[in-house]
This record gives sequence, structure tokens and C-alpha cells, in this order.
Amino acid sequence: MATATKLLLTDLMSGVNHVPSNYVRPISDRPNLRDVQISDASSIPLIDLKDLHGHNHSNIIKQIGLACQTDGFFQVKNHGVPEEMIKDMSSIARKFFKLPESERLKMYSDDPSKTTRLSTSFNVRTEKLSNWRDFLRLHCYPLEDYVQEWPNNPPSFREQVGEYCTSVRGLVLRLLGAISESLGLEKNYIVEALGKQGQHMALNYYPPCPEPELTYGLPGHTDCNLITILLQDDVPGLQVLRNGKWVAVNPIPNTFIVNIGDMMQVISNDKYKSVLHRAVVNCNSERISIPTFYCPSPDAVVGPAKDLISHDQPAMYRNFTYAEYFEKFWNRGLATECCLDLFKPN
Repeated sequence: MATATKLLLTDLMSGVNHVPSNYVRPISDRPNLRDVQISDASSIPLIDLKDLHGHNHSNIIKQIGLACQTDGFFQVKNHGVPEEMIKDMSSIARKFFKLPESERLKMYSDDPSKTTRLSTSFNVRTEKLSNWRDFLRLHCYPLEDYVQEWPNNPPSFREQVGEYCTSVRGLVLRLLGAISESLGLEKNYIVEALGKQGQHMALNYYPPCPEPELTYGLPGHTDCNLITILLQDDVPGLQVLRNGKWVAVNPIPNTFIVNIGDMMQVISNDKYKSVLHRAVVNCNSERISIPTFYCPSPDAVVGPAKDLISHDQPAMYRNFTYAEYFEKFWNRGLATECCLDLFKPN
């Protein structure tokens, strides 16, 4: 029974041909993969950012606003992050998870407050059921505050991941300006509401699963942050809840998936929706996904934008600090019901 002492799923599953009992979901809470719709071109909007600062500016702002309001998810192309950088990021993530167990475990921690850590599932300290993933979580803004904590193996990890983080942050700031405008706010409103800002990323590794119908990579959840920029490899796994049905969002090369987080729903006073999504696994292929989470600084006070509060649309949330929200979100686990309900006005 030596496998029981393994800290990471990757090592636990070496040579095992069934899903351990602590990963098996109750029958009522299984992925039901046969009922999932496959996304087509019209399912999740694909927005071309090429002319975001050009002659097509107002049309792109409208597209972004409509996607935030009706879908909570959209995809972007011509986003300004170089294709070679995206390839390097995907490659270095794969190399990290292929390192020997002893090398990877140098980064291991089950403490969610650590700013750099390798772990498994979601929050192993509090959860009763495990999720079929290992992950490396990194804080990455300001970069110079954190990069020395990051892995130095593979040798180019810090340099390549640092360049990627900086480039994606540029994309985030362009999108936040556009989303502010789409709400009828000043272009800098959202960025200025975030305090010093925070940027985290996760390198998610989903090993092949012998019985994918029994478990999740991550169950349905919303993101607690402001906005998430997701890089997927070419293996499907992301699913989004639309009109009560789970829709598979199949990867399109050299695009990012953007989703609205809980803090954006608050700032928009419920105009824009933070949408349930999940990760499923498969029995044939490993999958890597790399979300970048952009969020307020812990001491930033978050609440609906004053210009979006009126007699007809009163404030849907009380003001709170991001630290207060983050703690509740993390400790309650990936519950299907949104954590935002705890922050309604009294």
C-alpha cells in the first residue's frame, strides 16, 4: 500500500487502473458526459482584438459587452501575446510535470496561503472528495516580488514564465479598459478600483483517468477573482454552463479563453455574469491548462460601481475587501452555489 502515501495524483496513479474511492463522486454529482453539448463556432463568442485601438473600436467594445452580459465567457484572437511565447509556456509546463517526483516535491505545500506551491486537487486540508488534477500555483505580480520563489528546474522556467506573465498582464489591462468602456464607465475605472492589483497563475495537470465518468478535474465553480485568461493545450476538457446545459469548449489554436469572475459581477452590479464552468478528464490523454487570474489586492474594497447603481437598479452587493471574499471562497471549497450570495446587502 505504498501508493497511499503519495502526495500527488501523478505519482499515485502510476500503474493504477481504477479511480481511488476518495475521487469517486456520488451518482447525482457525476459529469454525465453523454449529455454534454459540443461547442461550435457560435457557442462561445470569438472576438478579434486586432482593431481594439483602431477604427473598429466601438464595435469590439459592443461585442465584449454582449459576451460579458450573455455568456460570461468569450475567446480572443489577435490578442498580442506572441505565438512562440504561448508554445514555450505550454512546453515548460509539460516539462515541469515530467520532472522526477523528488524534484517536483521541492515545491509541494498544502497551505493555500503560500504564494508559490505545488499541490493536488483543490484544498486538501478541507475537502472530502478529491479532484483529478495536480497544480503549480504561482503569484506573479509584481514579478520581482515572487520570481525567486519559483522553480528553477526546468532551467528556463523563471525566464519563460516571467515573460509570459508580463505579456498576459498587458492583454488583461487592455481587456479591463474595454470592459470598463462597455459598462459605460471611464476606461481606467476597473483598474483603479483594484488597489495595487494581484496576478496569480496555475499550471494545471490532468493525468489520464481510467474512469473519467466517475470524477472531475475540477467540478462546477465560478472564479473568485476579477477576470481569468485561460491557455489550453489541444486536449478538450473545459465545459461551461449555458442555458442549463454543459457545453464543451474545444480548444482553438493560438486563442485565449476569457471569463468573467465574481469580482467583475460585483463591480458591474450584476450586469455581467460570473458563470459556472468545470474541467472533465479523459482516459487517453493528459491535459494541461494554464489560467491567469487577475484580482484586486487583498485590501482593496470591492463593491458595485456607483454609476451603475440607481433607483431602478439598487446595489446588489455590500462593499467588502477582496481578502474577506477570498478566504470564504477558498475555505468553503468548490461549491456549486455562488459564494457571492454571502455578500448581498443585509
